[in-house]
Amino acid sequence: MSPSKAPNHRSFGFQVLVGMALGIGLGFIAQLLGPGSQGDPNGLTVALKTTGSIFVSLLSATVPPLIFAAIVSSIANLRQLENAARLAGQTLAWFAITALIAVVIGIGVGLLIRPGLGVHAVDIAAHSPTTVGTWLDFLKGLVPANFLGLTASTKVAADGTVSTGLSFSTLQILVISLAVGFAALKAGDRAEPFIGFVRSLLVVVRTVLGWIIALTPIGSAALIGTAVATYGWSTLHQLGSFAIAIYLGLGLVLFVVYPALLMLNGIRPSAFFRNAWPAIQLAFVSRSSIGTLPVTELAAERMGIDGAYAAFAVPLAATTKMDGCASIYPALAAIFVADFYGVPLHGLDYLLIVLVSVLGSAATAGMTGAVVMLTLTLSTLGLPLEGAGLLLAIDPILDMGRTAVNVAGQLVVPAIVARREGLTPVPAAV
Repeated sequence: MSPSKAPNHRSFGFQVLVGMALGIGLGFIAQLLGPGSQGDPNGLTVALKTTGSIFVSLLSATVPPLIFAAIVSSIANLRQLENAARLAGQTLAWFAITALIAVVIGIGVGLLIRPGLGVHAVDIAAHSPTTVGTWLDFLKGLVPANFLGLTASTKVAADGTVSTGLSFSTLQILVISLAVGFAALKAGDRAEPFIGFVRSLLVVVRTVLGWIIALTPIGSAALIGTAVATYGWSTLHQLGSFAIAIYLGLGLVLFVVYPALLMLNGIRPSAFFRNAWPAIQLAFVSRSSIGTLPVTELAAERMGIDGAYAAFAVPLAATTKMDGCASIYPALAAIFVADFYGVPLHGLDYLLIVLVSVLGSAATAGMTGAVVMLTLTLSTLGLPLEGAGLLLAIDPILDMGRTAVNVAGQLVVPAIVARREGLTPVPAAV
């Protein structure tokens, strides 16, 4: 009889789990401390928020060079694979298949629970959405404003302070990277010095990422602590049935659909989640698929997915594969808004929800948050856009689960395609 295996206290996943537990405790302490004498957040809340913000900023700062270097170099490497076009086609096909399943589950849960019935606007602190998604915005977002995909923005605070910052569009960076990668591929031997530089850049960026990823337990503690201290769970009673419906749908996809798809393709769900869980944990607390991208790539590497394919598929998934934000959430929210305003939905309306979810998930890449996808769905169905404002009261709490499912799906598809195409070192038994 073999001795029982002791927990690996040095494992990355265990450290992240401890960080999350510590963060929850600190968040509740910050809540108990209450606001300062001037009504400002207390010192612990400020410390948690600042630490979490710095960690997410460090992750986000590496995203542009990571996406560019990874995709350009991976396209160059794909020429060594005879089935490169087949890999790309299978990846996109599985994106659509999993999105279709997710949106059908979202519709099913919404019709079963009907979360919009019995909710009254007077009980909810509704705020109109500041960002509205349209198909025109999505098409315009595909065209890079400049070579780096950067956008300058100026904000004026309540006290009159003016601040200017730079932001990047991941969708535009993706378009630029694909164009440059295929151009380098077409240039042949003449592009070898450039490709060599990009490969070296990728090595350097990943080295820096390793240092940042080592801080994940601290970042997790700060981020989950900030969520508990700032939002708590008190607002859930206002839209409790909707929150339950969302997390039920997310749970079905994460713990039922994904494992079933993995097993059907000869992959042990336990092995998948063991490698993917740190990325899923970070996505939950950070609420950012893009900020989690470095950890997601590391998870794909631990799974043994071919590096050339993973470097192409994972960044592509991180910008266009959003089962939580673009499939489950807008489907359920559309049913909620329709019930709230007494607007009946018919068969064609549900088909439109499916169509928007499968084809429009990339619309969330160049803009902010699932509200964009929700308003895109509502406008397509002709439902009142003001309905989106009803859900903003608990959006941060819902976004944690949505983002975790996003990242899990961004790993499920490359794992399945790699398994089907023999791009993993050892076949994984069910």
